Amino acid sequence: MKIYHNPRCMKSRQTLELLKSKGQDPEVVLYLETPPTQKELKAILKKLNIKPEQLLRKGEAIYKENYKGKTLTDTQWIKAMVENPKLIERPIVIEGDKAVIGRPPELVLDLI
Repeated sequence: MKIYHNPRCMKSRQTLELLKSKGQDPEVVLYLETPPTQKELKAILKKLNIKPEQLLRKGEAIYKENYKGKTLTDTQWIKAMVENPKLIERPIVIEGDKAVIGRPPELVLDLI
């Protein structure tokens, strides 16, 4: 199990604690420090079964200043998220070929 985690995010912290309370010891990826590659992000999106635009944090200043109202291809959105990992919704928890976004944190229980 792997969690793409931002320790400054309350939902991300809650999700990690929930996993640990259920006996899980996920690999923690601090994705702001170590962003996923384009290939990794494509694989994550496939496991989430969503389009890149659905993984965007549209409330982030970087989105509002640079991307709001723009129509980009899936490849362009992926590139934007790799270059600006703050745009990636969090936390993402992966188990095998499945993944969920921990919003709310209880959604990750489906992976256990």
